[in-house]
Amino acid sequence: MKNIGLILFDIDGVIRSVENSYRLSLKKTVYKFSGWEPSYIDIDNAKNEGIWNNDWDLSLELIKRYIKKENLNLKIPPREEIVKCFEEFYFGGDPNKDSKYWSGYIANEKLLVDKKFFDLIQGKGIIWGFVSGAESASAKFVLEKRLGLKSPPLISMGDAPDKPDPRGFINLSKKLVGDKLGESNIPIAYVGDTIADINTVMNARKEIPSQKFISIGIAPPHLHVDSLLEERNSYETNLRSAGADLILNSIYDLKDINLELF
Repeated sequence: MKNIGLILFDIDGVIRSVENSYRLSLKKTVYKFSGWEPSYIDIDNAKNEGIWNNDWDLSLELIKRYIKKENLNLKIPPREEIVKCFEEFYFGGDPNKDSKYWSGYIANEKLLVDKKFFDLIQGKGIIWGFVSGAESASAKFVLEKRLGLKSPPLISMGDAPDKPDPRGFINLSKKLVGDKLGESNIPIAYVGDTIADINTVMNARKEIPSQKFISIGIAPPHLHVDSLLEERNSYETNLRSAGADLILNSIYDLKDINLELF
């Protein structure tokens, strides 16, 4: 079958729900060092600034902001303490050891898609892979152990600069569709739930303007409830304003997408 496009996926908020894992770890880490626990909306608002793709860095930034705002006589912790605390909440064990030894919030993660979804889009001529800011152990755990994908194409933390730097996105695209990206190549889409994800595609366009890059946004799972419809609409408006070409109601909407139409 002829390949009609490539779709690369963010993982957190797209493939798995992280409000009770990564985001909860962020909330608890900020609370430990500041005495204040940010809400999910506080985190969304910070993510909408488009530069906080790394949750360790965002934890530290929120701590700094709160200490300054409240004029607290608290010492700002070094980043390595933030990382250690966050990882204890998230993994609850050594991320380099077998996942059976993990007892942290990672066990709370709900999958937003199943393996059949990837089989289906592949059967329609769409190549796929993943570009995520998650640690490699966490990303591989969800993709390989929980979803059952065999050696999925993946860029994770440490493989490339943090988003919105487009290098990880561009490098994996080249690996999957050929080194020379440009107008003769198939369309390449990226699906993400943050402004940083949208900006990654915008930055890729600046690097390779002749290649058709498509930015696809989706609001994070915690906003997909009726009681938060107004917040979700606002969030999606921000994604569109940042440059998203398409907003999904569900990741499964991609089963019927034709990238060649963009």
